[in-house]
Amino acid sequence: MMKRIGLISASLLMMVMLPARAQVIEHIDPPSWFTGMNDNMLQLMVYGRDIGSYTVATDYPGLEVKTLVRTENPNYLFINLCLSDNILPGTATLTFAGGKGKFTYDYPLYARPDGQARGFDCSDVIYLLMPDRFANGDTSNDNVDGMTEQLSRNNPGGRHGGDLKGIEDHLDYLHELGVTGIWLNPFLENNQHHSSYHGYSTTDFYRSDPRYGSNEDFRRLVSEAHDRGMKVVMDMIFNHIGSFHWWMKDLPSKDWIHQFDKFTRTNYRASTYMDPYAADIDVLLMEKGWFDITMPDLNQDNPLVETYLIQTSLWWIAFSDLDGIRMDTYPYPQPDMMARWAKRVEEEFPGFFIVGEVWYDEPAHVSYWALNKQNSNGYRSNLPSLTDLPLCFATHRAFTGEGSPDDQISKLYSVLSQDFLYPEPARNVIFLDNHDMTRFYTETGQRLDVYKMALSFIMTTRGIPQLYYGTEIVMNGDKSRGDGYLREDFPGGWPGDKKNAFTMTGLDGNEQEALDFTRQILQWRLKKEVIHSGRMKHFIPRDGVYVYFRYNDKESVMVVLNNNEKESKTIRRETYSESMAGFTHGHDVVSGKEIDDLSSFEISPKSAMIIELK
Repeated sequence: MMKRIGLISASLLMMVMLPARAQVIEHIDPPSWFTGMNDNMLQLMVYGRDIGSYTVATDYPGLEVKTLVRTENPNYLFINLCLSDNILPGTATLTFAGGKGKFTYDYPLYARPDGQARGFDCSDVIYLLMPDRFANGDTSNDNVDGMTEQLSRNNPGGRHGGDLKGIEDHLDYLHELGVTGIWLNPFLENNQHHSSYHGYSTTDFYRSDPRYGSNEDFRRLVSEAHDRGMKVVMDMIFNHIGSFHWWMKDLPSKDWIHQFDKFTRTNYRASTYMDPYAADIDVLLMEKGWFDITMPDLNQDNPLVETYLIQTSLWWIAFSDLDGIRMDTYPYPQPDMMARWAKRVEEEFPGFFIVGEVWYDEPAHVSYWALNKQNSNGYRSNLPSLTDLPLCFATHRAFTGEGSPDDQISKLYSVLSQDFLYPEPARNVIFLDNHDMTRFYTETGQRLDVYKMALSFIMTTRGIPQLYYGTEIVMNGDKSRGDGYLREDFPGGWPGDKKNAFTMTGLDGNEQEALDFTRQILQWRLKKEVIHSGRMKHFIPRDGVYVYFRYNDKESVMVVLNNNEKESKTIRRETYSESMAGFTHGHDVVSGKEIDDLSSFEISPKSAMIIELK
């Protein structure tokens, strides 16, 4: 996709002091920028004592200081720069002049990476992992000076030492498993006092947490993934920051974050945005209330905040050759700003993948945010992909919920029958579980047969599948015990682990069987265009059996799910004749067995068949 760019190092971001007692700049964000961008405007946030009283000039060819923006805080200065179409990469000298004299700052400009964004589609399977809990490849960064929380592996909510090097070391495992992309939970600096391992309380938008490694370590990880034909998704959060973000000691302006007389929590009701009867106070609390007490809520109505956030994402894409962004709590920030952000990313990097987390059970609420959705209030999100929580919840109810086998399995049929609400339902990211919910295997009561059925469904229905780390070895995790138990260490990722899933050492029977099965299905799926882009037809479940077909002009795959606990079921061609005409036999991918006569065949209880029709 993109050629590599030079290393951005601290040594390049030097400030040349002219008089002995000159101004000190503590932050300039973004720390560098790129020539050849489609939008030629760049806004720098400069932070330093009384920097707001300074003027700025540059004589770098093709670079012009357009305007300076000052806030009520004299320690901030926002510089609006214009880069001409023919500006060349190099080091631009910015000259600051003020009451303490003059000083210069050398600002790096790199060439914008070439090529189109790789993006994601239904041919992909994304592997979600939490950097702190996957593998510890570099024990020297377990504890880092300046980071308030230190290693505490015995604490479920503490730092366990996983890092970027650990992920890089095990890319071959993921490639052989059959995944085509990895999604990292946030790895940016989270210098919170406790519970910082999850990454969702950013304290610096432009710095990898040093306990995970450096920015350059992340870029190397992306490059190594690309060398294996794999892609990388970065988790971002625009809604809130961590309470120990450096801004919080000296805000750029009072309206940089949403502030109330006392702590005010969001009502978590994104449905208020689309509710034609919503009360104003409910909409206000949804957007401006804080997600949690340690997560100050950013005010995207402030144009300086909006520009800062948009540039952050563009910088990481260009710097690291990134393939996708998963945006946390997508509906919580100001909706129009998020639509402008998604459009801006698409304009700069056509085809770039963004998936927004929309945590709702109803397809009507989730589809509001879908790409090209014509909403009655005129809102268009420009969001390429959504997390399909309704299908996830339906899968749980289908295989672990209450009711008859037919009532349960009909949940899948019902939620998919509402796909008319999405302009392009195949764009949805689908999954059994993630880092915020009880692991699916735990929900099943640790039943391997149910896991195999559900995985067979997720890997053959419409959408882009996502697999949570450890699902392939049926790891357990109960949310009622605390989030740390959903995010336990992947076995084999730490020196001295007695069980090692990477080398398949010490796995019990169920773990080994689940790993073998998952690898088998994922590797089969890799080459199945009919699953990636084929049409889908499903039949109303009968007697606890759900049948659907994926087909194109070249081939057809029949998927049969028998949700009955003890009864085998007979599948007869005549029931599904409209999709089976012309086929006489088939191959079951799950069992590896041939079906010589499709006119009538049996499926065992609590099992799945994925039949390549012949």
